Amino acid sequence: MTSGKRPYWERLRRLLRPPRTLKVTRSGRIFLAITVGVDLGALNTGNNLLFLLLGLMLSTIVVSGVMSERCLRHLHLERLPASTAFAGEPFALRWSIVGSGGPAFALSLSEAGSGLAAEGTCAYLPAGEERVVRARAIAPRRGPVAFHGIRVTTEFPLGLFAKSRLFPLPGTLLVFPKRSAVVGRALPARREAIGDQGSNHLLEGSGDFVDFRELGAGEDARRVHWKKSAAAGKLLRTIREREEHSTYLLRIPSHLRADALERECETAAAAVGLETARTRIAPAQGPRQEWQILCALAWAGFETGADL
Repeated sequence: MTSGKRPYWERLRRLLRPPRTLKVTRSGRIFLAITVGVDLGALNTGNNLLFLLLGLMLSTIVVSGVMSERCLRHLHLERLPASTAFAGEPFALRWSIVGSGGPAFALSLSEAGSGLAAEGTCAYLPAGEERVVRARAIAPRRGPVAFHGIRVTTEFPLGLFAKSRLFPLPGTLLVFPKRSAVVGRALPARREAIGDQGSNHLLEGSGDFVDFRELGAGEDARRVHWKKSAAAGKLLRTIREREEHSTYLLRIPSHLRADALERECETAAAAVGLETARTRIAPAQGPRQEWQILCALAWAGFETGADL
């Protein structure tokens, strides 16, 4: 093998490069129809001006293919983290694109095979500069969405043909359950100790008095109002405002499927504790706890990966 020449296998790989996807646009179909008409007219009449016009139109098609191919070569893409995605709500997809071989024009980016109808555009990409392209997407359902690659399309220069190139880049987007105003029936609370001893201040409300209700199993007896309990003949506890620190553990039964499972996930989306057939998250507070619960709800029913 002589120096200064590309290896044979590299030249062969460039020749066997996967072909681009080519689609004729509406303008392109009109242009091709006119080209065929000019061709028939030139052959029937032998007019030199028609032959000249035919050659000009055919060269336009060739130049269009060469320039669009140049826009799709030497591109480097990266999928950036998407914004938090909830089912049925718009969120943002982001891609980073860099061109190293020359400027590119009229680029459209989308996720291939993901089922998300989202497309971002980049009108001009200078050589050697990075552009971040954003697209607005809506996921119809919760759960993991598999990404297979990023498709880049251009109609440059004349909009006659839409040439696409697929950049394989696998990934997964986790879509959280749809946020709704569904109010579910709370199960009996499971109290979790904080530190060495449970804190009643964190578990109970500390606001104004609201009402009485019967003391439940496992609840603190120090909340019992003894005078009202003696008059009613059963243990009654006081209820005060701002009981936002009470902890509840919501459970998703393992036998639920389809719509019933979706309703349970939507109802539990605002919970502070969660228990499924495979996961148990103890009640807690804070952004990290919310993130763990939403991720567990998004994966419910998809643990085996069969629905990706």
